[in-house]
Amino acid sequence: MATDSSVARTPAARTTARTPAVVAHKVLNNNVVISVDASGQERVLMGRGLGFQLQPTDSIDPAKVEKTFILEQGSGADHARQLLASVPYPVIEAVTSAVDEAERTLGRSLGRRLPLAIIDHVQYVLERMQKGIRIPSAAMPELRVLHPQEFDAATAMARSVSASLETELPEEEAVFLTMHILNATRDEPNGTAALLFRRVQHVVTTVERGLGVQLDAASPDYARFILHIQFLLQRLVAQSMLRGSDTSFFEFAKHSYPRSYAIAGDVKLYVSEATGSDLTDEELLYVIVHVERLANQVVDGETL
Repeated sequence: MATDSSVARTPAARTTARTPAVVAHKVLNNNVVISVDASGQERVLMGRGLGFQLQPTDSIDPAKVEKTFILEQGSGADHARQLLASVPYPVIEAVTSAVDEAERTLGRSLGRRLPLAIIDHVQYVLERMQKGIRIPSAAMPELRVLHPQEFDAATAMARSVSASLETELPEEEAVFLTMHILNATRDEPNGTAALLFRRVQHVVTTVERGLGVQLDAASPDYARFILHIQFLLQRLVAQSMLRGSDTSFFEFAKHSYPRSYAIAGDVKLYVSEATGSDLTDEELLYVIVHVERLANQVVDGETL
């Protein structure tokens, strides 16, 4: 979905004596109708059979409205209209229901753009599956450690959509949907959860390359390392990095664990290039310690 448009969802309309008549402005298909409110705001109203035999200027039965998308100004509004008109309604139903459940599970709104982004994504996946095309993703085990709630919500979302459509989505969809959920927070200051995750992932790749192994995502030491890197990057953004006056332990680690020190140096270089800030020796010390702990699990070059 284009980034310069957004939508807001509202609950299904309820019939009341004081509810003003909602008039159709444009009928996109049997299930999707455009209306324009008194302020000139376009609303995409959706419901099974909502637009059947409906003509422009006809009144809309509020009882048939299941979902409402409010289109905001921007060139992406055309894409949103086209998407909602072209995607089969069962897909839209399945996705919006799954997103609603994810929001209830997480206890927060996932933003105006997320539903259309997921609809677009799922429809693309279904089209690929019909053509026998599968694009695998990396397992991204860091997601389970850094964002367990979002990952669980995304996994439930994938299962819900699969069940509703009676079509089993690929297992890796949990990863893609987690990233969509994280990207829904992209307006947070000082970088987003998704950006933080990508940086953590790059640090993990740097360490794996230095050790010559693939780290075991189920290892407690791996989980400790991931969380430490996350907090390190958060401290860096907050400009509250660890600092100490005693450099003796750092010098000891530097000379005692040369390989881990070299790998930590690569991490420091990446962090500097990515953020424009240098790690303190105190921060670097803890990276060395964590890398050395992981390195001690390496046996004859086997995967950690």
